[in-house]
Amino acid sequence: MTANQVKRAFKFRFYPTDVQAAELSRTFGCVRLVYNKALAARSEAWTLRRERVNYNATSAMLTEWKKTEDLAFLAEVSSVPLQQALRHLQGAFSNFWLKRAKYPTFKSKKKSRRSAEYTTSAFRYRDGRLTLAKMAEPLDIVWSRPLPEGQSPSTVTVSQDAAGRWFVSLLCDDRPSIPAPIRTAMGIDAGITSLVTLSTGEKITNPKHERADRERLARAQREHARKAKGSVNREKARRKVARIHAKIADRRRDFLHKLTTRLVRENQTVVIEDLAVRNMLKNRRLARAISDASWTELRSMLEYKAQWYGRDLVTVDRWFPSSKLCSACGTIRATMPLNVREWTCDCGTTHDRDVNAARNILAAGLAAAACGDGVRPQRSTPGGQSSMKQEVVPPQRTRAAAQPRG
Repeated sequence: MTANQVKRAFKFRFYPTDVQAAELSRTFGCVRLVYNKALAARSEAWTLRRERVNYNATSAMLTEWKKTEDLAFLAEVSSVPLQQALRHLQGAFSNFWLKRAKYPTFKSKKKSRRSAEYTTSAFRYRDGRLTLAKMAEPLDIVWSRPLPEGQSPSTVTVSQDAAGRWFVSLLCDDRPSIPAPIRTAMGIDAGITSLVTLSTGEKITNPKHERADRERLARAQREHARKAKGSVNREKARRKVARIHAKIADRRRDFLHKLTTRLVRENQTVVIEDLAVRNMLKNRRLARAISDASWTELRSMLEYKAQWYGRDLVTVDRWFPSSKLCSACGTIRATMPLNVREWTCDCGTTHDRDVNAARNILAAGLAAAACGDGVRPQRSTPGGQSSMKQEVVPPQRTRAAAQPRG
């Protein structure tokens, strides 16, 4: 790929025929089975013999499994998604050995994502028509946007969500148009009442998508709980709950895409705070609201869009006292409870808590960008006295998401 060329996934909804749906469902099941059997074999080899089994060994195992009477059905589906499942398992183990992830877990029939990945040898894409291996007809895809001109997908991933909707994701090379550099910079303070507060003083109200459908969701969940386990009616009720969840997630994602695209296009430098969202979710009073705000997805979108459009994303250390620091004189207050939304500094300046935090985040980020480092407050001097001195730490650079959209 060239310097300004990226891998980009384009996701579309499609409507399979009954034959295609049956074939894909069999493929999903086979992918899950192969992944689990390979994981069990690798775990057993390490536990009993301290032996690391690699992808080539599991690929040879797959060949032998197809020859057995019990697993002969594995040969009835396309072999490419099965091989891709083994490659994904190899990647999971690589991340584990490098301490980037936890030990791989088995795929569940009910909870795990139903998907299959096809490489170029297992699909045909011609004139806007996509045909997968083992299928006679192309998929009925709703082309909501065009693929990059002159590009064909290198990988196709077919999936079905919990609500029963079918999606196809096409990975293509893309060269996003990079706008001309501008001088504007923006500091962003994430919140709950206001989803983000900008250093300009603008506040973006949190739509609270989950709260809007909370009663309808609770009613559907109660109906699901009353159905007999294993019954057809329970499955119908489960789909109804899943559809409500899907609509909430779709609205949230659409709003975040529009917001992050606007912020990245209008500013050359965007400064955010490095929030410990996982730790914040341990607060039982705020966990639901924090999850609905989806700060992690907001940051992820800002990261890969900043890379697409040639913008700079700077993160400020989570311990930086953005709310307690006076943006006018630099005085730091000793305490700042969450219920204090406005406060007056000793210098006479009255601050809106969130706007003041956004301005401080911007100032800290610009200072960090000037020297190429991040910002972290020094909490104490050797003598134990608090200090306003800032020490420099390496920043968290931007990175494109695995399957960006929007």
